[in-house]
Amino acid sequence: MAGSAIMTDLMGVIAERKAGASAAPSYVAKLMAGGAAAIGAKIVEEAAEVVEASDEPGDAGREHLVKEVADLIFHTAVLLGYRDIAWDEVEAELARRSGVSGLVEKAARKPKPKS
Repeated sequence: MAGSAIMTDLMGVIAERKAGASAAPSYVAKLMAGGAAAIGAKIVEEAAEVVEASDEPGDAGREHLVKEVADLIFHTAVLLGYRDIAWDEVEAELARRSGVSGLVEKAARKPKPKS
């Protein structure tokens, strides 16, 4: 399965787990029960593990980094599912940014309101 097809399938599984379509215990359902805070905590944890793995040398380090990035993307997908955001929306945003300098794109963003 290539590219976004795996993400489409994953998002479908996440939606099913959110809807309680499976009677079996589910890690996704457990995360969703904790809400955005619980899912966000896992994303922060996984992001830190990605950074740590990025410094590991050799093939083992490369393999570890790939696995940690997969964990980060998975948990991010769970958060998207929790908020009912389709993967297609993320792809569309990436497509919108394609060919635009990151510096230009960032400068064009509206400032976030201060809390």
